[in-house]
Amino acid sequence: MKLGFHVGYWQSGPTPGALEAVLKAEELGFDSVWTAEAYGSDAFTPLAWYGASTSRIRLGTNIVQMAARTPTATAMSALTLDHLSGGRMVLGLGASGPQVVEGWYGQPYPKPLARTREYIDIVRQVIAREAPVTLDGEHFQLPYKGGAGLGKPLKPTVHPLRKDIPIHLAAEGPKNVALAAEIADGWLPLFFSPKSNDFYKAALEEGFSRPGARHTFDTFEVPCSLPVIVHDDVEEAASWIKPSLALYIGGMGAKSVNFHHDVYARLGYGDVADRVQELFLAGRKEEAAAAIPTSLVEDTSLIGPAEKIRDELKAWEDTVVTQLLLRGDAATLEKIARALG
Repeated sequence: MKLGFHVGYWQSGPTPGALEAVLKAEELGFDSVWTAEAYGSDAFTPLAWYGASTSRIRLGTNIVQMAARTPTATAMSALTLDHLSGGRMVLGLGASGPQVVEGWYGQPYPKPLARTREYIDIVRQVIAREAPVTLDGEHFQLPYKGGAGLGKPLKPTVHPLRKDIPIHLAAEGPKNVALAAEIADGWLPLFFSPKSNDFYKAALEEGFSRPGARHTFDTFEVPCSLPVIVHDDVEEAASWIKPSLALYIGGMGAKSVNFHHDVYARLGYGDVADRVQELFLAGRKEEAAAAIPTSLVEDTSLIGPAEKIRDELKAWEDTVVTQLLLRGDAATLEKIARALG
């Protein structure tokens, strides 16, 4: 199982020590580095910055939000960064949720699967550069129907370095996971647990079985963000992760539509997830974090002494996950890499 480094998105400002950590990850032989975006920093700019200081490590977005850019604009950024990095680009895409899509980007959210299918179709057309890009879809039309009526099908002026840049799709629900297996080159899970492996494996198999699917399990990538904290005190290690989990389970989405909440409900923590959401949305964030049992943290993280972590890693090696994406500063990455052996 390969290792990657997930820088994530900025909080109130640039992530301190991020470039140093990226350089350490490359030095340690990590396969990839990934950036993200929510409604602050973007994913492409930091990735280009890190790519300029590295030479081998793959550069991925985990994720670029599709509502933030038209498909052609996303493809232009991927095409450009792939050239600048010498063919190291991995384009991770995600639909995000209705609060961000409609509240921040001012775009409609309904029918995210159909929208994703059309979006990726256009991105692949741009990158392949085999013909002028056209699509007469429900959500995207190229050329645009209406307006001045003068739209013209175009090809990118830039010739691609690679005609098939890997595209990974972030997904949490079974239908979206199946879609990733059908039309993408990888799946980017969030809050994955070895206990949920059979559930997601079935969804992936359903996607691989569809006509025109691009891959099988043997060639499909599943890079998974995984919190790893090497510490003698398991409870203290868990306490560092619980506030972030409370945010995602309780506040990253509306009460009626929160995909992260649903992931933990499927894991058997439905009552806990409901309580965390109730407390978080009431502004009682510390209580929301405290309501999360350490067992929930352990199901989707590796925490505790190095020996415990190595022992629990065996369960992850038997899953569909192909790469673990770690977080932390340069010293932490080195410590975790040693603990994982």
